Amino acid sequence: MENVMRNFFLFLSKNKFLTRSAKKYGLRFGAARFVAGETIEQAAAVIRDLNEKGLKATIDYLGEFVDNKKEADQMADNCINAIEAIGREKLDSQISLKLTSMGMDISDDIVMANMKRIMEAAKENHVFVTIDMEDYERCEKTLQIFKQLRLEYDNIGTVIQAYLFRTLQDMKDLDEYAPSLRLVKGAYKESSEVAFPDKADVDENYKKIIQMHLLHGHYTAVATHDDAIIEFTKQFVKDNNISNDQFEFQMLYGIRPERQLELAKQGYTMRVYVPYGTDWYGYFMRRLAERPANVSFVLKGLLKK
Repeated sequence: MENVMRNFFLFLSKNKFLTRSAKKYGLRFGAARFVAGETIEQAAAVIRDLNEKGLKATIDYLGEFVDNKKEADQMADNCINAIEAIGREKLDSQISLKLTSMGMDISDDIVMANMKRIMEAAKENHVFVTIDMEDYERCEKTLQIFKQLRLEYDNIGTVIQAYLFRTLQDMKDLDEYAPSLRLVKGAYKESSEVAFPDKADVDENYKKIIQMHLLHGHYTAVATHDDAIIEFTKQFVKDNNISNDQFEFQMLYGIRPERQLELAKQGYTMRVYVPYGTDWYGYFMRRLAERPANVSFVLKGLLKK
């Protein structure tokens, strides 16, 4: 049943009609738990509160299905606005973005022009930028763009997904770039031809890439809510005398906030992924797909109204 629910919400996350419709109704139906508002001002207030509690952040202006230059340029403008807000308000925050929202599906020229604008603003404001990974068909293109930008900018990283068969080779190919990587299990529905279908295999591959990246001396963000993976990482860095300055844990805004605070109090860098914006629907559906507890939370909220 859990797998059926997951597939159902992942299917809904890709529905363009529902994505457009959701923008009209604001953060309803429980989405406000996972999204920090519709404006940069609302998101900045959330980040300031997190910082005061000892948590770092990465901010993401949400966007799905950008298919024309005007929208891509507007998405880039919003990212630059967020970067400038981080610098202006001295927030302890990075930014995250999706290349499809910058025009990757439209043309190479558009996505690279927008990324260069963003990276220059980030460089000026001393803000680190992470390129989020999307579905399998966009993986190779995303990595190629990252490699191209990495040659010019130090303040950029990307994401590697443990559930893909290609991941170990991607890690080897990226090694020469000394990359800062966010390592995740993977949240998209992919074919068994390209991704491990069983959780146990995903977890094993996840542990392998965490070990690989840490032992190669590169900065590693372990983005997970899985206690088994968190404890594995803590024990591994202890056994191998790896400094806490070389890695961090990351979790999503609204999920396991008590655990986030606990890790920060234990002396680990804890970064919270903070999304905001009106285009929240696809992101929200993927959060519901991840855990039955998230669906239960939303249903309880609806019954109270």
